[in-house]
Amino acid sequence: MNGFRKSLFASLVAIAFPLAQADAATSTFDGTWNVRISSSSETCGNGATVAIGINNGQIASSSAAVNASGRVADAGSINVTLSTGIKRAVGFGRLNGTSGSGTWRGAMCAGTWTAEKM
Repeated sequence: MNGFRKSLFASLVAIAFPLAQADAATSTFDGTWNVRISSSSETCGNGATVAIGINNGQIASSSAAVNASGRVADAGSINVTLSTGIKRAVGFGRLNGTSGSGTWRGAMCAGTWTAEKM
């Protein structure tokens, strides 16, 4: 029985070690990004700038005023949701190295965005 326990423990460690390494890996796009949002309609405002953070491919707010969530794939495609109060917008696009761009849409407005890594 003692040999069985040692074998079981060794198998569990062999399985868990690569999984722990994958979780610890960082994404190429990790860091703080400055995102400039532009509207295609004057009635929706002239645009805004928002800071977001990316950690291991997960997007999170870098500002207390705006809630950001979403994901960046290893190849750079990005899906992000920004919300503040009852307003919500969904964006899609691509990050390349230290910059990126894409489109966004909300309930009544749409436009484009560009991003630069800080």
